Amino acid sequence: MLKQTTIGIIGLLFFLGCGGASNRKQSEAIPIYNQAYQEHYEKDTIKEILTLANGAYVLVDPFEKNVTEYIEAIKLNNNQVAGYISAGTGENYRDDFSELEPYLTTTVWDEWPEEYFISQISPEVVNIMKRRIDKMADWGLEWVEFDNMDWLDNKNQKLYNLKSTPKKAVDYINTLCDYTREKGMKCMAKNSVEGFESFDGVLYESSLESKNWWDIEGTKSFLKAGKLVIINHYNETDCDEAYEEYKNYYNNDGISFICEDVQLKKYQHYNQATPSEKK
Repeated sequence: MLKQTTIGIIGLLFFLGCGGASNRKQSEAIPIYNQAYQEHYEKDTIKEILTLANGAYVLVDPFEKNVTEYIEAIKLNNNQVAGYISAGTGENYRDDFSELEPYLTTTVWDEWPEEYFISQISPEVVNIMKRRIDKMADWGLEWVEFDNMDWLDNKNQKLYNLKSTPKKAVDYINTLCDYTREKGMKCMAKNSVEGFESFDGVLYESSLESKNWWDIEGTKSFLKAGKLVIINHYNETDCDEAYEEYKNYYNNDGISFICEDVQLKKYQHYNQATPSEKK
């Protein structure tokens, strides 16, 4: 949701779980699949992922019906499977919404009518999120992607009368990342790395109308550290050109890219393994 989103030997070892982000000397572009969300058209289906994804970062919404039964099958093709979690909002279609509701604003988010911002960060909220993370670890996920982690900025604080502060929000997200690592998973930042420099990767959402709106220097620092940097790009008439533009802008071929193609009306994927490289 847009809310402001060469495999060498070293990279292959990392994605097979034999190394950490700190051991990588440069970012390496890999295929990206996204079953969790889409902006205009259709997100990737489980069937497409099982057929096509190879050596990829695959984001799923594990709390959707029947998704968890496919996680191990997705992993068989050298894929890293990430689970989506909205850390800054309560979504009224989630099973634990009633538990989270006392800590939410009573005003719906004007961009997403099924979501309410977390207003008061409390130990109860942290525990609700930890229980979600526990489930994702039990289901065999390898990353947790934290959506809406930058929700509590000064603008939203005033507009929605949020009771917590931006600093408390940063501390809260980092607490959840620490817990994610304790459970054996990695942390994927979403749309912001400011205050989240220790995260293992970052996914930015961009569009034909809005590119590079995020912290450029933070992005460069993640690329330099060899962390996974993903751009999830929407509403594009020329996905190839958009990808080249980003690689040229950062002077780095290690950016991973997925693009919503307006002609295809679905995601276009890049850095796919050739048939001879697939198992």
